[in-house]
Amino acid sequence: MAASPAFAAEPDAGLSSAEQSNYLRELKRLYLTESDRQALLAHCNDLLKTYALRAAFQVGQAQRQDLLYQVREGESGELVLREEIRGQQGTDIAVRNQRIPLFGVDPFVRYDCPSSGISCVLQNPKDGRPLLTIVRDHKGAAELAKAMSFLIRNMQKG
Repeated sequence: MAASPAFAAEPDAGLSSAEQSNYLRELKRLYLTESDRQALLAHCNDLLKTYALRAAFQVGQAQRQDLLYQVREGESGELVLREEIRGQQGTDIAVRNQRIPLFGVDPFVRYDCPSSGISCVLQNPKDGRPLLTIVRDHKGAAELAKAMSFLIRNMQKG
């Protein structure tokens, strides 16, 4: 069986309770909030901006476009992912909101960064299908997967 290029962010596997607490404490200090959830949402959104797959990065591709994402809290136990696709000229814009029910799903967000591509894909924890695409950056994908995993677990608590 060949090794898969997919990686998983598993906060519990590599972090003790103290390390988890430190991670959340640092995020709350960074985003000036007392709420774990608000800090995690802000961090996820900052990472989504930082690692957005922009048309300018897609040199040599015919259909270059910006892929921009934003997450927010939906109904109880639901994450809303806003996807905005902008054409190279910035005149064609498509927006899609996807509601992701979180109760009963594995909170660990997995990602794949194929060595032959220019992007990383984070997978939907509910069914493993592609959820969002960012620029190919292993550290960025790992940090986003970690933050989203913590956010999902936090939102599953209600």
